[in-house]
Amino acid sequence: MLGRHNVILGAMLVLLLSGCHTLNTCDECWWYNRTAGHKLSKGVESYEEGNYIASVEALTNVLQAKLADKDDKVSAYKYLAFIHCVSGRERMCYEAFHKALLLNPKFELTPAEAGHPVWGPVFRSAKAKFGK
Repeated sequence: MLGRHNVILGAMLVLLLSGCHTLNTCDECWWYNRTAGHKLSKGVESYEEGNYIASVEALTNVLQAKLADKDDKVSAYKYLAFIHCVSGRERMCYEAFHKALLLNPKFELTPAEAGHPVWGPVFRSAKAKFGK
């Protein structure tokens, strides 16, 4: 009887998970859109679209997620710093970079990011003061 019960539970699980396949995306699946990685992707996507309000909300959710890994949190802080810098909030930009560096002291921007005229100098300042 136990074997039959396991088969039924397995079949139910397969049906539940296959529902996402018919949607062609897992964005609407309850188990997928709760991950820190998904929230980070949404935050970056919103940032790239210029929707800073949605981006800040998603990135903040990454930072509050208990299961978010260190790399996801560093990326979230980086994009929050970018948003603060382009919004004229240099102090908050600096603080976001500092928090990213606290999580990963070896954190660096890409050459293109580091050369940005707005946040490049703020990052270099945070990096220099962090090393002291």
